[in-house]
Amino acid sequence: MKMQESPEDYLETIYMLSLEKDVVRSIDVARHLGFSKPSVSVAMKRLRENGYVNMDDSSHLSLTEAGREIAIRVFERHNIIAGYLQMIGVSADTAAKDACRVEHVLSEESFQILKDLYLKSQKQ
Repeated sequence: MKMQESPEDYLETIYMLSLEKDVVRSIDVARHLGFSKPSVSVAMKRLRENGYVNMDDSSHLSLTEAGREIAIRVFERHNIIAGYLQMIGVSADTAAKDACRVEHVLSEESFQILKDLYLKSQKQ
């Protein structure tokens, strides 16, 4: 399934925050992305309706299996692209920002070649 950039960013953010925290709330997502709480609430509602996110009675967010698959894919793409950019001399800050944009538009073919090159370089 192909998603637009913004929903992928939300799912990736929930995933990343869940690696750092026991519970993730909409306010955590809003702070991390620099978005308003109302904007994030609307997005979370859409993601819940589409079966990507669950919210419990305490307003804690979790990813469904479908949401988790997308989040992990985007997270991997981000890390590989940012790592490759840093490897060729781009600053960490710029590499992270560029990876956020490129991760959504890079073809699967290009990503796989970039990933293979990056992983080979890490083994040396």
